[in-house]
Amino acid sequence: MKLKLSLLALLCSAGSVMAESAPKNIIYMIGDGMGPAYTTAYRYFKDDPNTKVVDPTVFDTILRGMAHTYPDDHTYVTDSAAGATALSSGHKSYNGAIAVDTDKKPVKTMLEVAKERGMTTALVATSQINHATPASFASHNESRRNYDEIANDYIDNKIAGKLPVDLMLGGGTKYYVREDRNLVEEFKAAGYQYSDDFAAMNDLKQVPALGLFAEVGLPFALDENPTRLTQMTTKALDLLDGQNDKGFFVMIEGSQIDWCGHANDIACAMGEMDDFAKSIEQAKAYVDKNPDTLLVITADHSTGGLTLGAHGQYKWETDVVKGVKATAGTITKDLLENDDLKAVWQKYSDIEFTDANSIKLSEAKKMGDKALLLAVKDIINHASFTGWTTGGHTAIDVQVFAYGKRAEDFYGSQNNTAIADKLIDFIKQ
Repeated sequence: MKLKLSLLALLCSAGSVMAESAPKNIIYMIGDGMGPAYTTAYRYFKDDPNTKVVDPTVFDTILRGMAHTYPDDHTYVTDSAAGATALSSGHKSYNGAIAVDTDKKPVKTMLEVAKERGMTTALVATSQINHATPASFASHNESRRNYDEIANDYIDNKIAGKLPVDLMLGGGTKYYVREDRNLVEEFKAAGYQYSDDFAAMNDLKQVPALGLFAEVGLPFALDENPTRLTQMTTKALDLLDGQNDKGFFVMIEGSQIDWCGHANDIACAMGEMDDFAKSIEQAKAYVDKNPDTLLVITADHSTGGLTLGAHGQYKWETDVVKGVKATAGTITKDLLENDDLKAVWQKYSDIEFTDANSIKLSEAKKMGDKALLLAVKDIINHASFTGWTTGGHTAIDVQVFAYGKRAEDFYGSQNNTAIADKLIDFIKQ
C-alpha cells in the first residue's frame, strides 16, 4: 500500500512539474512564404563583405528543425489557408480552408483554446487582419476569399461569450467599415480602443484594441516603412505585457514575404525579411525579460521557388539587391508616368542604365504596364543572379525556430500539425 501511495505521489509530482514547465505566454510568428532560400538569402543580404566569415542572423541562432507543409490531399503544395489551418489547429485541410476540415466543419484553434482558458489573445499582420493566416486562428470559413464573412467572425465567433481576439493590428478597413455592416463601430461598442492611423498607434493604451492601418494590406516595407511589423510587434508586446496573470497568446505574421515571392521581386522580399527579422529580435528580447515565455517561428510554405545563383553563374550579387530602393511595382509606376526613363531608373536602382536596359524598358513600356513590370524584374533578377521557378508556392519543407521556455520540444523533422499540437498542449496545461 505504501509503495502504491508513494508511486501515486511521484506521478502527481511529475504531473505538477509538467504543468509548471509549460510556458505562460506564447509568441507564434509565421513568415508567410518564407522557405529556407529566404532565410539563406537574408543571411547573405545582411553579410558584411569586408569580413571573411558570413555572420549568422537571428534565424541561424534559433533554428530547431523542419516542418512538412503538404495539405490534406496528394497535391503536396499548400496554400496559406490550409497551411495556417494546420499551424493553428493541428488539422490538415484543403487549400482555401479557414480553420475547417475537409468536410468544411470547424476545427478548434489554439487561439480559441487560449481564450477559453482566460488568456489574452492577439493577432498582428502586415496583410489585412482577415487574410488567410490570421483568419485561420480566429475564424471558420469554407473559403479564404470570403473576406467579409471572415471579418464578421471576429465579432460573431464568440468564445465563452467573449470576442475571440483582444488585440488586432494590421490592415483591412475595407472589410471592417462596409455599407452593410460597420464592424469598427461594433468593436468600439464592445469596449475596444480603435485607431486607423499608424503614426498614432501609440495612442492605443490598453487592450482590447483594434488597429487597422490600411484599406487592405499595409504598404510594402521597401516602399514606405521598413519597420512597420517591428513597430506593431513592439506595441503588441507592450500592450500584452503583464496585463493578465493567465498569460497571453499572440500570432504575428510577416505576411508580405509571400507577396514579394509571388511577384518574383527579390528586393521586395529582402525588405520584408529584414522587417520580420527585426520583429523576431523584439520578441527574443521580450523572452529574455520574461523567461516564462515561448517564441516559436515557422513558415506556412515557400513561395516563388527562389534560387540564389542563376544563368549558370556561381554567384549571387547582394550589392545589386541592396541597391534597389523600391519594389518593382513602384518603379514601374514611376517609369510609366515619366518620359526620362534613365532618371527614374537611377532614382531607384544602382544597376547601370545600359543601352540594352534602355531599349528593354522602352520597348516594354510601349506594350503596357504588365510588360514593363516584367522587364523591371528581369533586369534586377538578371543583374543579381536571382532565379525563380514559379509565381506560386512550392512543396519544400520549411524551417522551425524556437526560443525560450520549452524551445527544445521543437527539434527535428516534424509535420506542421505537430507544431500546433505541442502549442495547444502547452496552452491547456
